[in-house]
Amino acid sequence: MKLGIIGGSGVYDLDILEEVESLEIQTPFGEPSSKIKKLKVSDYEFFFVTRHGVGHHISPSDINYRANIFALKKLGVTHIISISAVGSLKEEVAPGDFFMPDQFIDWTKGLRKRSFFEDGIVGHVSVAQPISLELVESIKSVQNKVDTNFHFGGSYICIEGPQYSSRAESELYRSFGASVIGMTNVPESYLSVEAGIAYATVALVTDYDCWKDEACSLEEITAVINKNVSNVKELLKHLIPKIYQDKKSSEKANLNAVVTDKSLRTKEQQEILDILLN
Repeated sequence: MKLGIIGGSGVYDLDILEEVESLEIQTPFGEPSSKIKKLKVSDYEFFFVTRHGVGHHISPSDINYRANIFALKKLGVTHIISISAVGSLKEEVAPGDFFMPDQFIDWTKGLRKRSFFEDGIVGHVSVAQPISLELVESIKSVQNKVDTNFHFGGSYICIEGPQYSSRAESELYRSFGASVIGMTNVPESYLSVEAGIAYATVALVTDYDCWKDEACSLEEITAVINKNVSNVKELLKHLIPKIYQDKKSSEKANLNAVVTDKSLRTKEQQEILDILLN
């Protein structure tokens, strides 16, 4: 197995860990958000990409999700931990807490490339269970290493952004039963399923969105993010070795996804499928 980490808002580097090398990976879908770093902790190597690019210059709708996931797959990644900043839609999920969703609600607007299967290749995967529960168990086993509250299970609703919600929208999302709100985990999580990669999110709660009668500025959100960053780095120091030691395996949902006849596939399409379905 090989592990990949996708860093979200505030997590632009993992400078507490040893860097082995920095890689420029080419994909048929364009360039990833950043160079992919090979890092090491306790002799366990893994790959890291920053979702918004170095310096946070890529907006959620402009992220090349397909290139990020394909590049990690090309490097042999079998498991991904996503680090993401979110707002809370529930009183008990407080700013500063860590939240591990097990479901997603896609409320984006169709601006994002959300599938590897297009342009003459038809494939269907189930995203009924987009989160690897085996990875979540590994997170549970090391949660006591970090001084913050953890919440397991619930829905992450993904909006287009980059604006935050209106009050009416926030109340609507709460009526869905969603627990947190973010802007990046769809289509990222669904693409991981298409690529046969086990995926789990560690969501860093920054605020109560706008449903709660508490004004919250970008500066306040950023302050909570900065506080969470040191906690997530501490979590990863313990989580990465644990994942490798657990040797979790996941059933790949993409094994029988492609329905297009092989005789209709171009050489380039087959090369892409060989990597995705390997």
